[in-house]
Amino acid sequence: MTLDRSATIFVAGATGFIGTTLTRQLLADGWRVRGMSRSKPKLPPGYEGDVHELWEHPNFEHVPGDVNDFDSIVHGMTGCKYVFSLAGYAKNYARDPNVFFKVNVDGVQNVLNAAKKLDVERVVLTSTIVTLGPTPKGRLCDETLERITDVCYTEYEESKTEGEKAALQMAKKTGLPLVIVNPTRVYGPGQLSEGNAMAGLIRDYRRGLSPFLINFGVNYGNYGYVDDIARGHILAMEKGRVGERYILGGDVASLLELYQTIDRVDGKKHFKLPLYKCAPLLVGHALKLWAGLTGFYPRITPGWVKTFLVDWKYTCEKAKKELGYAPIPLEEGIRRTCEWLDRLDEKKTKDA
Repeated sequence: MTLDRSATIFVAGATGFIGTTLTRQLLADGWRVRGMSRSKPKLPPGYEGDVHELWEHPNFEHVPGDVNDFDSIVHGMTGCKYVFSLAGYAKNYARDPNVFFKVNVDGVQNVLNAAKKLDVERVVLTSTIVTLGPTPKGRLCDETLERITDVCYTEYEESKTEGEKAALQMAKKTGLPLVIVNPTRVYGPGQLSEGNAMAGLIRDYRRGLSPFLINFGVNYGNYGYVDDIARGHILAMEKGRVGERYILGGDVASLLELYQTIDRVDGKKHFKLPLYKCAPLLVGHALKLWAGLTGFYPRITPGWVKTFLVDWKYTCEKAKKELGYAPIPLEEGIRRTCEWLDRLDEKKTKDA
């Protein structure tokens, strides 16, 4: 598909971890961008770069809105030819689990219905790898895998799975030109937020605060560098086939291999503590119970732990072949992330 370079692109979720990086890349490519969020962001902790460089860019327009307010979406999207839908609730926990479904199912439907109402030319919806489910032991899988279990480990996984299914059904029924991307475990410079949990894990491991090898670190995941993931979104807009899903990630590694990669980048071995399944599960249950009683926000939950007790061994070959997606190697991504974390530490030391 040849995109109209004079058009404006609408980004729902422009203040999130991936959304901010995507917006930065779109502006660098010469696009006009209209970003929707509930409020214009302040400088978030750990932000990479000058926030004014992005949000005060002459080709960027911020529009206030909420994915659960249909009228605000229509107002913000009017006049845009292309839509990126990244808004989502991507946390470990909510006292009211309905918030996951309100945002990740109902909110997505609102964005898609607005896009259909305004007859936009292409929509790229950001889903997640967890909608495809865990992979069978020893198998490298792709978008064609049928879920091997009906169990969803977290409300996030359940809501995103339901939201993606509803989006595909709606697009098929109405003819909405929809392309779905499924990012894997995303990490890299940008925001030290829950959406960038992997960078937090890398930071804590290097500090000796998170040496834990859950299930002895044998389970696999796919790790995608945030700049690559954002570029993959743009490629999906340009080259993606309507009605298709594309996994966006990077290299596959076990948790142990991830930690060993960090060791190589740092040039030293950090302490590792192998754990049986039961220990982190007990901690997750205890923290969730305490959260329910006190309102304390738990860093881990039983569902979060369970996602690290299965494999998510997925390949990005489809995106590479059809979109020209070209992710950097894991070690290079870890190196860039560690250099960014070091710069943050240096800045904190100077400001102290």
